[in-house]
Amino acid sequence: MAGKSRSRLGRDDWIAAALTALAAGGPAAVAVEPLAARLGATKGSAYWHFANRDDLLRAALERWEADETDAVIAVVEVESDPGARLRALLARAFARPDHNLAAALAGSADPVVVAVLTRVTERRIDYLTTLFADAGFPPAAARDRAVLIYSAYLGAAQLWRTVPTALPSTDSAWEHFLAQADSMLLR
Repeated sequence: MAGKSRSRLGRDDWIAAALTALAAGGPAAVAVEPLAARLGATKGSAYWHFANRDDLLRAALERWEADETDAVIAVVEVESDPGARLRALLARAFARPDHNLAAALAGSADPVVVAVLTRVTERRIDYLTTLFADAGFPPAAARDRAVLIYSAYLGAAQLWRTVPTALPSTDSAWEHFLAQADSMLLR
């Protein structure tokens, strides 16, 4: 991106840079000056597209929400069978724990992050609850399973960041890991 002309940097370029910074260093890494340097741009370019740093952060988080929640739900909803929807969601969610931005955002006190992360977490757990209910579980059990699987999702991402050797290291081991989760959750 650094090769782009300063006049050609658009809102999407800034959002992409902010998402990369979020994944690498959390909310504190979304600062206009270092992002401008990385992009080969001026701070004025950021302020052309965003009112302030919080506006940039909010836009990045909303893009993450659209790409990693709304779009994923749309893909999973194509499956007609509730069990198949759950399996598709699990496979997608656990495929890349290194890309789990929710874990990088956890514990942030930034009000912009807290608002979006709360909304995303509630939506994801509600969706999982619906999937488990559609698979035949009573409401309380569906909710419990939803919270458990979401906790496992966040935990896998945290392990990836701190002790990646604790997680399966091959594709076949990941497949076995997902099969175990599937058999435990759908019983």
